[in-house]
Amino acid sequence: MVIGDFFKRHLLDTRPLKVAAYRRLWAGQVTAHVGMQVTVVAVGQQVFEITRSSLWVGLLGLANLVPLAVFGLWGGAIADAVDRRRLLIAGSFVTWTSTLAILAQAVLGLRSAPLLLGIVALGAVGFAISSPTRGAIIPRLLEAELVPAANTLNSLVMGTGAIVGPMIAGVVMSWGGFPTAYAVDAVLFTATLYAAFRLPALPPLGRVARPGARAVLEGLRFVAGSPVLLMSFVVDIFAMVFAYPRALFPEMAADRFGGSLIALGWLNSGMAIGVVAGGLFSGWVGRVRRQGLGLVAVIAVWGLAVAAAGLSPQLWTVVAFMAVGGAADMVSSVWRQSILQTYAPDEMRGRMQGVFMVVVAGGPRLGDLRAGATATAFGLTGAWVGGGLACALAVVLVGLAVPAFRDYRAVGARERPRP
Repeated sequence: MVIGDFFKRHLLDTRPLKVAAYRRLWAGQVTAHVGMQVTVVAVGQQVFEITRSSLWVGLLGLANLVPLAVFGLWGGAIADAVDRRRLLIAGSFVTWTSTLAILAQAVLGLRSAPLLLGIVALGAVGFAISSPTRGAIIPRLLEAELVPAANTLNSLVMGTGAIVGPMIAGVVMSWGGFPTAYAVDAVLFTATLYAAFRLPALPPLGRVARPGARAVLEGLRFVAGSPVLLMSFVVDIFAMVFAYPRALFPEMAADRFGGSLIALGWLNSGMAIGVVAGGLFSGWVGRVRRQGLGLVAVIAVWGLAVAAAGLSPQLWTVVAFMAVGGAADMVSSVWRQSILQTYAPDEMRGRMQGVFMVVVAGGPRLGDLRAGATATAFGLTGAWVGGGLACALAVVLVGLAVPAFRDYRAVGARERPRP
């Protein structure tokens, strides 16, 4: 009995998987995210091989950021006004089209960095539409008390994909080159299309706002009116913009580990190893009440872990420190997403998820650009270590300076705080 209670309290909560619609959505994300991570690693390596520049690799972040910012907010507004199942299908088809396009350029041997940036931007449009829609769907499929567990399961999906995907990418690129890597993504992405088609109809509930600038501004005002929500976005921006080192992975693999593609795969998987490990032992996450203070702590841990990884001379220590950072980032993501999903009424959830997606997906892209630019100016170690230290310092100073955020306590599953 004692052992059983321990597992229930500390291990992953899988109750949301008992709901068939969520289970299919989750399973589709598992395979699709593995394929997406294969492409992320492959396209970064392809751009680096074409240009031999981390700055160009960082520009992939900018190619993602602009569509994410524009279509993420707009897609979230649409998700509040139309059937979310249909919108998820449409956004997924756009992403799949970009995957087929990037496969075609590799098969044809075009070797054009600007073309790759354009195709990546198209994929970001599809992601920007489908991601907030998927986030707004989850509270419709599950009871409120299961939402934190569902978000942890989603983090586990991303972490698993980010471990398996880069490993597959390293092996596949060594064996069959870029075309084979992109083909893996194209095949695996069909699973998420199947899951979207199997969802029930999800028409809007409550007041329907016409999707457009006014609806987007209404959602932004909702965020701005809550210091807790606003600061949850601010600290995540600090974490990703200052400390995210992905654009530096090809350069580190080349400079420290002899250009090994296997080492590149491990570098890309390190953070995800921590996400998965943290997710498997995440039973305690939903019981933390001081979530504002907790967010400051775990994001500071993320920044310090990244800095330590940048100073590590051995591949295994780099991966180990990135795993520590990944576990901290997983906890941060679950708390921020759960606060947002349970705070907003259904007619606002699409727009809230749009803002969340822009921050969560746009932050790393800005981080790519920051990392690439600072590496050009200050070198690999300066860009990597300096970013991690800046993140830890900024989040502590700013997070603790806002009393509403610092003292925030999570509400019960059946409660909703007033803006």
